[in-house]
Amino acid sequence: MILPQTKGLILTVNGGSSSLKFALFQDPDSPAPIARGTIERIGLPDTVLMVNDVVAQRQERQPVNAPDHQACVGVLIDWLERRVEMKRLRAVGHRIVHGGMTYNRPASVTPSMLEELRRISPYDPEHLPSEISLIEAFSRRYPNLPQIACFDTAFHHDMPQVARLLPIPRRFYKLGLRRYGFHGLSYAFLMRELSRIGTPGEANGRLILAHLGNGASMAAVKDGKAVDTTMSFTPTSGLVMSRRSGDLDPGLISYLAQTEGMTVEQFHRMVNIESGLLGVSETSADMRDLLKQEQNDPRAAEAIELFCYQARKWIGALAATLGGLDTLVFSAGIGENAPAIRARICTGLQHLGVTLDEMRNEAGEAVISPDDSRAAVRVMHTDEESEIARSVAELLQAT
Repeated sequence: MILPQTKGLILTVNGGSSSLKFALFQDPDSPAPIARGTIERIGLPDTVLMVNDVVAQRQERQPVNAPDHQACVGVLIDWLERRVEMKRLRAVGHRIVHGGMTYNRPASVTPSMLEELRRISPYDPEHLPSEISLIEAFSRRYPNLPQIACFDTAFHHDMPQVARLLPIPRRFYKLGLRRYGFHGLSYAFLMRELSRIGTPGEANGRLILAHLGNGASMAAVKDGKAVDTTMSFTPTSGLVMSRRSGDLDPGLISYLAQTEGMTVEQFHRMVNIESGLLGVSETSADMRDLLKQEQNDPRAAEAIELFCYQARKWIGALAATLGGLDTLVFSAGIGENAPAIRARICTGLQHLGVTLDEMRNEAGEAVISPDDSRAAVRVMHTDEESEIARSVAELLQAT
């Protein structure tokens, strides 16, 4: 990797439950990606590091030993030290899924922040512990390197109070039990990009942003501000997802405890790992697999139908909170790459002004609605890493 020696670097880190995505950006004044990579299958014998070198336009893949997220930091730093001067690394930006009641904007990592994140780890046990371990591992290797936390919940922080309330005893609200919403870094990027490429005033209209990937959610935005979202206190709620159930009748917990002897931990595993598309199809959590199987497997067909039905129902609900719909945006893995799913979701939304141009949709064009459609339907690539890098650059400039 050959880089201009005068440029500073920003590293972004996005830790999932079994993977770690990272990206290296140069020129903190206007971050541009120079490398993107992943460490996949963390904790398994076949853990692999994959890097796409944007500058040299080549890819590399190598097996690594990474039994946990802390070990991934060593793998990542070893890779960096072989390719860049670490003194040029100005900061590390971390995606932190949950900011709780305290954090609603990017902030420098401090001991008090880590203490608070440890306290609220039960809010999101799938993400927060591993994200904390990544921060701590970087601190041990490079104790003077600034680290900046960027929170997925921040985008939704100023939703109307009625959209934040959970209908449970009010004393729990004071303890932090409320609707938070997630995928905020993705939504922030989409809003910024829509302001750049959209028609005049489009980003200030009535928008529904659909982040449809392994994790799936939607956000309603009006006048550039978050109004409501599908996810709630945890990322398990809302839409049907690859492995997460989405919304469920809370009475299931008591029923399964009585009839199946299911513990809280077993229920938690079921709704986060064993449900969603995987649970209904009994074959795969990957929408691509299900689309190939649906003609011969009614379970796959039902899983797809449920996903599209739930998505369509949520679009109707969110449009009601907005008082109508001007733009619908599809994004993330399924939203960007599955025209058949986009078409099925939009079928029946004509009353909201949603229509699709079949050829544009199949081609995955930027706008897939006809020119005379009352509501614009867009396909937009999301980039959480770029949003993190931009936030880090702005904080560095401010401080």
